[in-house]
Amino acid sequence: MNTKNLVLMALLVGVGAALYVVIPGINGGMKPDFMLTMMFIGILLFPGIKEVFLLSITTGVISGLFSTFPAGFVPNIIDKLVTAFIFYAAVVLLQKFAQKIAVSAVLAGVGTIISGSVFLGSAILVVGAKIPFTALFITVVLPAVAINVVAFIIIYPIIINLVKRSKFNTSLTHA
Repeated sequence: MNTKNLVLMALLVGVGAALYVVIPGINGGMKPDFMLTMMFIGILLFPGIKEVFLLSITTGVISGLFSTFPAGFVPNIIDKLVTAFIFYAAVVLLQKFAQKIAVSAVLAGVGTIISGSVFLGSAILVVGAKIPFTALFITVVLPAVAINVVAFIIIYPIIINLVKRSKFNTSLTHA
């Protein structure tokens, strides 16, 4: 792993954390997960196993620290690990198309659905509470999908332009 690439990944995670903290909660304090959006961008820029693992762990830990969900630390880590590797598999399978904004936005939306499902499922198992999965999925996950896709469509082209102007070694420089 290149030090400059590590710095860019850290910046993505940091921006995601800042957005996560600043954005107000919806539907009882639940927040859309901008850390997830930035993790997806990081995976698209650096599609490698080590990079995906590093991004998923750091994103999971930081999301868990800032989580407003009761006992949300462990579910956040589980969610980010599972989601990151499923997203990575999709990026590898769609290698030729994954850099197109429409395809990557759809992947981000599907990734957010996976993330929300894994988070809620693992939270129910960890907390052991009778949390209504369907109600939370409809009221929290689906609005988060819409917000994350819109955020992705706005942020991803900006980051692509910045990376193309710099000397970062990403998947964009090899495309």
